[in-house]
Amino acid sequence: MDLELSPLTAVSPLDGRYADKTAPLRAIFSEFGLIRRRVQVEIAWLRALCAEPALPEARCAPGDDAALQAIADGFSPADAERVKAIEATTRHDVKAVEYFIRERLPAGCAGIAEFVHFACTSEDINNMAHALQLRDGLAVLREARGGLMAALDALAAETRALPMLAHTHGQPASPTTLGKELAVFAHRLRREAAQIDAVCLPAKMSGAVGNFNAHVSAAPEVDWRALSRRVIEGFGFTQNPLTTQIESHDGMAELFDALQRWNTVLLSLDRDVWMYVSMRYLRQKAVAGEVGSSTMPHKINPIDFENSEGNLGLANAILGHLARKLPVSRLQRDLTDSTAIRNVGAGFAYTLIAIASTLRGLGRVSPDAARLAADLDANWEVLAEPIQTVMRRYGVPNAYERLKALTRGHAIDAAGIRAFVETLEVPQEAKARLLALTPAAYVGLAETLAQEP
Repeated sequence: MDLELSPLTAVSPLDGRYADKTAPLRAIFSEFGLIRRRVQVEIAWLRALCAEPALPEARCAPGDDAALQAIADGFSPADAERVKAIEATTRHDVKAVEYFIRERLPAGCAGIAEFVHFACTSEDINNMAHALQLRDGLAVLREARGGLMAALDALAAETRALPMLAHTHGQPASPTTLGKELAVFAHRLRREAAQIDAVCLPAKMSGAVGNFNAHVSAAPEVDWRALSRRVIEGFGFTQNPLTTQIESHDGMAELFDALQRWNTVLLSLDRDVWMYVSMRYLRQKAVAGEVGSSTMPHKINPIDFENSEGNLGLANAILGHLARKLPVSRLQRDLTDSTAIRNVGAGFAYTLIAIASTLRGLGRVSPDAARLAADLDANWEVLAEPIQTVMRRYGVPNAYERLKALTRGHAIDAAGIRAFVETLEVPQEAKARLLALTPAAYVGLAETLAQEP
């Protein structure tokens, strides 16, 4: 069957099942988005040439500078169709953009047609266009991150004083609070987000092998490095002064590695919340009309966290490959990066889907205080830690070993713990503190720590 493209017939779920969730990235990482940004870069370069005093040949009629910028600002899907029609003849995507701009030059600029794409190699345009895509894609992820962080912070604040039995190696461990454990993830995500935001993308506009060869041959009187830097910095990027034909993509690799680390922290949050749901420390809200299982009517499955985890794996597989692949090129240029880099949008899209899923999941869970309290009350052996630590302070010999014999592998209740404490030769004030201690009260500074930024 020859099916017309739609969300039902798309090969990838990014444009199919998840099309509504990835829609904010469509104007950025689509073919239209790439062509549009190529046009923006070409126009910026052309305007810089026209403004260069040492290039009197590159002059437009007064007032036509705004008309040049309008070519980029007003670029539409119909314009992209025209570029693709030209490419059908040229069989070169960047050259097609050049010819498109020549067609659209205002009358007063007809004499500067030869300055469109002047002295540029295709990669001068492409590396800048890709950097623009990344800049704009990061803005979408940043907005989504903000919503997720607000929800996580709210749940952590709500539960920061709610005692919870911790589990190390899957076994009962010193108590904490639910909010503090959620705050750990909020803190980690903020740290990794700062690393993402700190990446400054480098760019180049220095010709076929990065030496300004053609530039200097045509107009040696122009300070080409300075002109190139002005164009690059005008888009908010930094000039890479030493390149081959391509910008080396090291900045992209740094960015993708940082994105993977953020995604990995989110994946770890998904798994822990999934476990809290499994342990019934967190309860999921039933939504009318939803089905958890096709055969077990009672089920409310933690599908949002599972969906997020699965999509984060796909995101990191793509971003990880790009981070390892893109910085590697044979000699001054090969094209293995060209096809790979077109998949950046997929890495961003899977990340965006995952963020939305985790956010939805967080909105559907609430703590089960009774279940948390019951688990704490069933595990008085966790007080072995504070008891033996107090004993050590006051010089009671073999403190650790005595508590190990009392509690390791044995069920013990409040009465058993208190009976042991009564036998201790420690100051009365210390003994009173231990006798008053319960698993729910043994949370240290957890509530305070949960409020750390």
